[in-house]
Amino acid sequence: MSTENSKFKDFNFAEGELLLINKPYKWTSFDVVGKIRNSLKPLKLKVGHAGTLDPLATGLLIICTGKLTKQIDTFQAEEKEYTGTMILGATTPSFDMETEVDETFDTSKITEAEIYEACKPFTGDIEQYPPAHSAVKVNGERLYVKARLGEEVELRKRFVSVPEFEITRIELPEIDFRIVCSKGTYIRSLISDFGKQLNNGAYLSKLTRTRSGNFLLSNSFEVLELVNYIRSKKEEAKAQEEA
Repeated sequence: MSTENSKFKDFNFAEGELLLINKPYKWTSFDVVGKIRNSLKPLKLKVGHAGTLDPLATGLLIICTGKLTKQIDTFQAEEKEYTGTMILGATTPSFDMETEVDETFDTSKITEAEIYEACKPFTGDIEQYPPAHSAVKVNGERLYVKARLGEEVELRKRFVSVPEFEITRIELPEIDFRIVCSKGTYIRSLISDFGKQLNNGAYLSKLTRTRSGNFLLSNSFEVLELVNYIRSKKEEAKAQEEA
């Protein structure tokens, strides 16, 4: 990759950089952190992310390096925006495509007007339970570990804010949506509850984080694009030292 690429700059990772990354499908947020941390070796720097994305979700992941990792909590607390697709007429135990469909429902009598109306109870300050298949910890153990072992877990209700919940396309069984929400909102739970509001079932089939605070997905790097650039800069510096 050419280091003349105007998209890049001379990073100072030790002092601290905020990197906007487009998390790939099926990568964990920790996969992204690890890939970037490894590309920075032999520098031993702190690298962390501000707000986990599920493996099946894509989109904006904020990565902080060096001294900027101290501000992760601040970035993580920012409002988020997502776009996605749900499947109406079925449910899964994980509320998304990680697990197989366990129940199906008839959607033939559901009208578009009813679908738009069903958004209203989920706009504003709402209560929700995290999915059993989630990274939330109970007694020090993540829920998805317990769920995969078939163990019963007690889910704790949480309060979140959803300023905007908009339906953008209806082509049953698929429904596209856009959501603006507070930190800690589980979109999977919201979609599951949305299905129940229609006396039906729904699960999440696609999710992309498009914004976190004032940071936009449109300004993000692809992971390997950034990693290759970092490596090319290291090789360039090494060649200059040897010259």
